[in-house]
Amino acid sequence: MDTKSQLAQLGLFEARVPRYTSYPTAPHFNTAVGPDESRSWLSHIPQGGEISLYIHVPFCRRLCWFCACRTQGTTSDDPVVAYVDTLLAELELLRASLPGGVTLSRLHWGGGTPTLLPPASIRRLSAAIFDVVPMAENGEFSVEIDPNEIDESRLAALAEAGMNRASIGVQDFDPLIQKTIGRDQSFEITQAAADALRAHGIRSLNADILYGLPHQTPERIAVSIQKLLSLNPDRIALYGYAHVPWMARRQVMIPSDALPRPEERLNLFETARDLLVWDGYDEIGIDHFARPDDGLAVALKAGRLRRNFQGYTDDLATALVGLGASAISRFPEGYAQNASGTSAYVKAVREGRFATSRGHVFAGEDLARARMIEALMCDFRIDADEIVRDYGLPRAKLDEYFSSVSKEFGKMVRVDADGLSIPVEARPLTRMIARCFDSYELAKAGHSHAV
Repeated sequence: MDTKSQLAQLGLFEARVPRYTSYPTAPHFNTAVGPDESRSWLSHIPQGGEISLYIHVPFCRRLCWFCACRTQGTTSDDPVVAYVDTLLAELELLRASLPGGVTLSRLHWGGGTPTLLPPASIRRLSAAIFDVVPMAENGEFSVEIDPNEIDESRLAALAEAGMNRASIGVQDFDPLIQKTIGRDQSFEITQAAADALRAHGIRSLNADILYGLPHQTPERIAVSIQKLLSLNPDRIALYGYAHVPWMARRQVMIPSDALPRPEERLNLFETARDLLVWDGYDEIGIDHFARPDDGLAVALKAGRLRRNFQGYTDDLATALVGLGASAISRFPEGYAQNASGTSAYVKAVREGRFATSRGHVFAGEDLARARMIEALMCDFRIDADEIVRDYGLPRAKLDEYFSSVSKEFGKMVRVDADGLSIPVEARPLTRMIARCFDSYELAKAGHSHAV
């Protein structure tokens, strides 16, 4: 039996499982976590330590049909400028709770479309951030760039603020596919944005591209990948399109009969992956690729690769603080998420309190299971000694978990005295194998295809 037949037999092409950018995943958050927990957890960050900061800007000039992010449309700058005022007020709440001397290891602006911010708002927001939490030495400031929503003045403002990494969403360059997913963005516009970024001294460039889109074929994705490679990004995220119209209503605009079948999705991924590897990129986890000298590739080789809500990261800060509507923070004690609706978020902050509306307090085996899942997603192996030593899980219980996974997946996993690992041919199963270490109810929320 060939590998694809074995994968099919194990249910790869039917399975829907979490992407595991957190554990437990966001659908399992609850309202037991609120503003008091956020304030307390912030105060426990070590004095003089480092944190990672995420700023969420939910506004878009257009709402792309494929997108499942929490966004809202606007044709005017007025709500965007007003939203920045609320972010500044939230930063003051952060200042009041944060111990002294804390610095930023990472700063990321996402959305939505953060490049909708006018130049004056970019300067105000960045100055306020660095006044509250200065950038650490060798810190990284990244921004998601929409090539259709960037110009010289905004780019200059971002560069002056210290942006040193940019992330461009590509999705696909094929005109038919772009029309079908509501995302018109020509290669020429994207190339111009990349050139402008580099002209402003931004040398580190990320790009996102999707597989599994309507009308996508191996030939079409190959052309898009080759165009993307001509831009020479340092990192590429090759995400599988998640068609979840019951969660993202705008996706009903996308004809489901034009979507590739799960087996075809795997072929699309493999076509893109092969081209990226042939061009010299290192594979990072299940869906990222990086040049050998990029921070992700270096972290992977050193055993320091981690996973958070932005995907794979080389950031080792123990706390990720999220500001803005729907933003999620991760602390050593648990997760805290701001109110998803912009109006509820704004109301809370203007009343002088954190907008935390739900989250999760780590308990029981949460941290051990989170680390095992992260280790599989990053390194395709679980180090048994690490889990026993650092998380206090008895070796006998860990062996029981490994034995259960081995019974389910057979030769698609390897278990020995060192721990559990996933061989190369079985790595499309990684999310399904990780699911075995998840003690929460999978049926609580819809998830994307395993491949």
